[in-house]
Amino acid sequence: MVLQLTVADDVRAFAPGFHHIAIEAYDLVNTPSTPETSALLDEAARRLAERLDGRAPHEDPHMVAWRDTYKAFGAKPNRTRNSAEALAKRALSDAGLPRINTLVDVYNAISVAHLIPVGGEDLDRIRGGMRLVRATGAEDFVTVAAGERVVEHPEAGEVVWCDDEGVTCRRWNWRQGPRTCLDDTSTNALFLLEGMGEHAGLEAAGAELAELLQKFSPGARITVHPAV
Repeated sequence: MVLQLTVADDVRAFAPGFHHIAIEAYDLVNTPSTPETSALLDEAARRLAERLDGRAPHEDPHMVAWRDTYKAFGAKPNRTRNSAEALAKRALSDAGLPRINTLVDVYNAISVAHLIPVGGEDLDRIRGGMRLVRATGAEDFVTVAAGERVVEHPEAGEVVWCDDEGVTCRRWNWRQGPRTCLDDTSTNALFLLEGMGEHAGLEAAGAELAELLQKFSPGARITVHPAV
């Protein structure tokens, strides 16, 4: 199976530097977080601090590019940070990075270590292809608030990932919906690594992610698609 991923022309038009790598993985084994994945997250935070060398995450050139892109479609980057900046900020705080499960820990570690937005989607819950589009404002984004199912709608012009059922992630990579999250039942997954500009380092991050997925799921079938 090759999942169809498309980026709308109007998204390309205002963010010509955007590119992404998709990794499809099948027959994965997901477990609760382990001491090994916890150590991986700690090491990622150390690598991040070394990269930043005393700067705040938002001062990194790659994060500056993402902030400029968020502003271009009307988002306020101080209020809705891209996923990599939000994770980096938490990694450097006293709270540290959350421990979720093996698959989420692994891709969060890659995101923090390389300062690249990385997302993971359960392939068995995606309906049709994945599309990066500018929202009309009528699309459904199903989330949970106070334990109850809530349907929200993106703002018109907001950049969202969606499938045939609705929005899977709002404001590009700010907030993933629970429908396609990787949980303890997930065995097949799509990982998206997203970059702005030609020096984002997606290839190195993608190779490391594929290696870690194979390490934690030795029988997995993994395909890394070239950056587009």
